[in-house]
Parts: sequence; structure tokens; C-alpha cells
Amino acid sequence: MPSLSEPRPPGARRFAPSAWCGALSLAVLAAIVLVVTPRATAVASTTAATAATAATEVAKQVSTTPFKARDAYYCTRIPAVVTTGTGALLAFAEGRTRLDSTGCHDVGDNDIVLRRSLDGGATWQPLQVVVGGSDELAHGNPAPVVDAVTGRITLLYSSSDWNRDPAKPSRSGYARTVHAVHSTDGGATWSASAPQPQLKAAGWGWVSTGPGHGIQLARGPQRGRLIVPGDHTAGGDTTAGGQLYLSDDGGLTWSLGATSEAAKTGAYPAELTLAETVDGSVYVNARNSAPTHCLTNEHRLEAVSADGGGTFAAAFSPVANLDTSPVFGSLLRLHARDQDGQPDRLLYSGAARLGASALEDRRELAVRSSYDEGKTWKTVGTLVSAARTGYSDLTVLPNGSVGIVYETAGNIPHGNVVFAAFTEQAMRTAETELRRPRTSDTRVKAPGETGNHAVVHGGAQLGTRLGGSAMEFDGQDDYLRLVCSATLRVEDKDFTVTAWFRHSATTGTLPIIWAYGMTGRHFSVRAEPGTGGVLRATAGTDLGTTEVTLPSSYDDGAWHHVVFTRQGLTLRLAVDGGPAATATLPAGNSAAQRSLTPAGEFNLHIGARPDFPNQPPGVAQLFRGTLDDVRLFDTALTDAEAAEVKAGSLAVRTDREKLRLGFTTLW
Repeated sequence: MPSLSEPRPPGARRFAPSAWCGALSLAVLAAIVLVVTPRATAVASTTAATAATAATEVAKQVSTTPFKARDAYYCTRIPAVVTTGTGALLAFAEGRTRLDSTGCHDVGDNDIVLRRSLDGGATWQPLQVVVGGSDELAHGNPAPVVDAVTGRITLLYSSSDWNRDPAKPSRSGYARTVHAVHSTDGGATWSASAPQPQLKAAGWGWVSTGPGHGIQLARGPQRGRLIVPGDHTAGGDTTAGGQLYLSDDGGLTWSLGATSEAAKTGAYPAELTLAETVDGSVYVNARNSAPTHCLTNEHRLEAVSADGGGTFAAAFSPVANLDTSPVFGSLLRLHARDQDGQPDRLLYSGAARLGASALEDRRELAVRSSYDEGKTWKTVGTLVSAARTGYSDLTVLPNGSVGIVYETAGNIPHGNVVFAAFTEQAMRTAETELRRPRTSDTRVKAPGETGNHAVVHGGAQLGTRLGGSAMEFDGQDDYLRLVCSATLRVEDKDFTVTAWFRHSATTGTLPIIWAYGMTGRHFSVRAEPGTGGVLRATAGTDLGTTEVTLPSSYDDGAWHHVVFTRQGLTLRLAVDGGPAATATLPAGNSAAQRSLTPAGEFNLHIGARPDFPNQPPGVAQLFRGTLDDVRLFDTALTDAEAAEVKAGSLAVRTDREKLRLGFTTLW
């Protein structure tokens, strides 16, 4: 499995328990105040390795919020949308009612709610509770599909008794089941719920539906078949996979079709989305629910069914060159030459930010296109929202516009569900390069070892230092980001960070390197001309933050070399080989208490505080100047070794070097 840091050339309502590790970060909602008004913060996007322009969000015909947090529910999540044969839009979501400190939690008294629009999403009829209004069960993962022949709408969904004890809701000990409801009047009324036990195979533990819309086949011997995806766990929660639910009578009855199975120790699919290809096959694209997202940069998996959803032709495999994060995304057939005479085109909606975190990296919702039936995906696409965004689902409106429902809020990627519609021409006008450039980790690596290549944000460009190259930061939106890998974890061990820096700022805080979180477990080095004129380094553990400072921010416009070292409990900070300032970390009672690295996924920032671009108003902690030769060693360098690094040697402790950003190229 390729590492998250492996170079990749351009061009080429619920998590299952299997995805629970990736969702643990969502527990921080207990400490986050949900901002229910979506922000319009712009995030810069890079259009080329040597030049960058700000990405523009697509011009929207409609932008409304059918489900707002704190209206009828604490929050709404897991959206799905379909367009009926009469042109009505049906937007579904989970209404999550728990109002305690856990916030918008998967586990609780959750209903499935609906709002209908008869004018393309401009206005929405009053909220309907389709499932759950008379009970306190956990209902979720709405997966609607429309039968074009009868107009019948079937909604498959999952349910469990997780909320049997509202004081202590739990997944443990309660079966999860699949159910169906139907509407024959465009979603105005719904049938009673009907259990679908045949859709849960023997030996399965978790079972789920969608989320997102299903499809109806238009070609081949299974023409007219309805297909809705799902996922499951089995083998006592040791294996997991995806499955397809099939109906050949317009949604009245359902059977289990294709299934996959893989060990949960590696990559496996969850939260599937699908589209029919022009040869009559079914292309399936799924979230990669590998237990450790830091081990891969491929957060999507794919498979094909060549027999109308009866079986998968081969095991799920990674989707190449599709930068994203762990999140549900949606497929949509926009054009097919055999139907409308236009070039075959599939759309995919999902986060365009490459990253491993199910919270921090759900940003920059974009729509990307495939013109070869999902074999490859264009890196040029359309930005829908630059804000934090989560799950999304796509539909085609009667006028040919593209409609999308998606999760968003302010300081987290979900809480509200927004609807937007835009034309294909607007998508073309707003096309931008979504793949951000990289700059290489040039350290000596063992055979087969991959590099910790940095993702370049904003318009950071190559500059010069002593006849060589360096990286210039404008202090506006430029920064680099290293996505988590095992080699970037310093834990409770010794380490050394070195870097050349140059700036002439007289105000503000200029982060040189900031690893992991804002507070808690982290380390950082930053120049602070606006805070007493110091150079500050910090190291945070579960016991608090320890800092060490030097009495200058070195704002003279000259090059300076900084060395920050941890050796045991001692922190040392030195510049230009001068005397080191020192401080002592608290000893604690365990290695975990002394660790600087969070247990889950993380990012390491060069030139920015980790909360950019969501820093509070008036805060702009970005480096303004030039950086060069940023290195990380998993050992405490001696003064002599640090002097060799300063002198430019590339042979210093290469056996313990975990990062070397020499800023020689952008690619």
C-alpha cells in the first residue's frame, strides 16, 4: 500500500465501526462550539507549480440551506438527494437530536428527515420526518432511488437500538438492520417501514445503506434494475466490505447482489457510491476505510460489476490521482453519448484537499470529471465551496443543471446541509487545478521508503539563498503541509528540527514549523517580532506546554539558522551556532504523558499555524519571508552535528533523518 507521502504525478448517518477509528476525531465536538452559519472563507488553490491564482467557487444559480443546525434538530448530517420524474427535488438527511456535550453524534436518537423543493431548490417545503418521529432509535444512512417507470421512490435506510439507554447510548450489543419505505406521490407521503432481513447476510455484524442516492440501469439485460449500495462487517468485526442491493420490480422487493470482503487490517471499502457505465457495467467508488489513514494517500477505492450488480469483477483497488480525504463522495452520470449525444462524462463530488484527517482535512468541496467511465479523473475541476465541508450527494435537475447537497458549518465540516445548483457552463468557467503542487523530501531513503513530500498551499514560490533555491512565503496564504506518516511522529523520543529563515517583519507571529495541533500535543518554532521580539519554541504534552525563547526575532532581513532539540526532558533552542536557551519538560508518569504526537491523524505545517485558513478574525499567523533546508531528525544532534548541517552538509545522521526539504523543485 503506498504511503500518504508517496509522490503522485498529475493527470494519470454513519460510519461503520470499521471507520470508527477515522471518526474518533469527531469526538472533539464535545469541546467545539458549532458555528451554524457557513463561512465564506476563501482558500487559495494553486493552478501550476510555478504560478498560482486563487480558485473561484462556481457561480451558483441557487444556494439554500434546507437543513439548519439548531432548527428542528441539534444538527443534520448524511445528506442524500434525488430528482423525481416530475422534477421535484427530495433532500434527505439524518436529524440528530442529542443536545448534550457529545454534540452531533452518530449514536443517539436520530431520525431521517426530508424536505421537498418544487422550484429547483430555491425554496423548500416544511420538514417531514420520514422515519423515527415516534421512537428514540438510531435511524440513518438514507439511500433513496427513483423508479423511472412507476415514479415510485424507495428509501433504504439502516436502523439500530443504540439509544436504548439515552443516558449511555452505545453501539455495543444492538443489531443493525436494513429497512425500506416507499412513496408513490413524489415524497408527499410515505409507507410504513418494512424490514429487509434478506439484505443482511448471515455472519454480518454492522450493516448499512448508501449513504447517497441509488441508480436505475438503462442498458443491458438488467435494464430497469434499481441498485443501492451498502457496507458491512463480518467475521466478528475482523473483515468488512461493500455490497449492492438489487430490485427488479421497481423497488417493491429487494435482494442482495454483489458483495466484497477484506481484512480490516488493510484497505477496505465503505460508504459506496455508483454509476452505470456506457457498456452497461456498474462502476463503484468507495471511501477507503483502512484503519490507519496515515498509511495511504489513496482515500478512495473502486470496483466494477459487469453483470448488473450481481457480482464484483475483481476486488476493490485504489483510485489513482484523486486527491481527497476520508469522506463520503458522490458519483453522477452527467452525459452519455448513447443518450444525449454528448461526450461520456461522470462527475465525482468530494473534498479536494489531500489529507488523512476525517475532521481537519474535509475542506474544499469540488466536482471532478472522468471522460473514460471512471478509469481516470481529471485534476482540473470545479470548486463548490472553499469552506470546511463533509459528505455530499449529486443529482441532475430537470433543466440539466447539477444539484448538490453537502454538509458544512463554520469551524467543523458538518452541522448544516446546504443545497446548491449550477450549470455546466458555470462549471467550465470556474475550472481550476485542484491538485496542489508538491515539493520533495530529498533525504537519503532506504530502498522502497517513500518521502515526506510537502503539499504547497497558496502561491508559495521558489526563491534563492546563496545561489541555490529556497521557498518564499507572502504572509497572506502561503504555507506548506506535510500529511501524517509514521516517520513524522516524534512521540516521546529525542528529535532535532533545523531550518534556515529570513524575514524583516516587525509585527505578528511568524511560524517556521508547527507540528500537529494548536495546543495539547505539538511542537513549534516561530519568530515573534510582534510579541516582545523573541524566537519561541514550544513543546506540548498531555501535561501542558513548555516553551523556550531567545531574546530576538531576527528580523534584520539576513539569513539565520535555527536548531530546536529535544533530548530526554531537555529542550534546547539555538540560532547561528550561538548559546542555547533551555527548558525542561514535565516528566509525567508514562511515555504517553511525555509524547508530543497525537494518537490519531495529523498535519505538520511549514510557515503557518495549524488553524489556517480558519484563524479567528484579526489573527494571521503566517510566515512572511523565506525558508530553506528544513530538516527533522529522530535524534538529538550534537553541537558539532548541528554545525555541519548549518555548513550545508548532506551527510549528517542520514540514518536518523526523517525530513529534508531542500526546495529544489515544485512538481
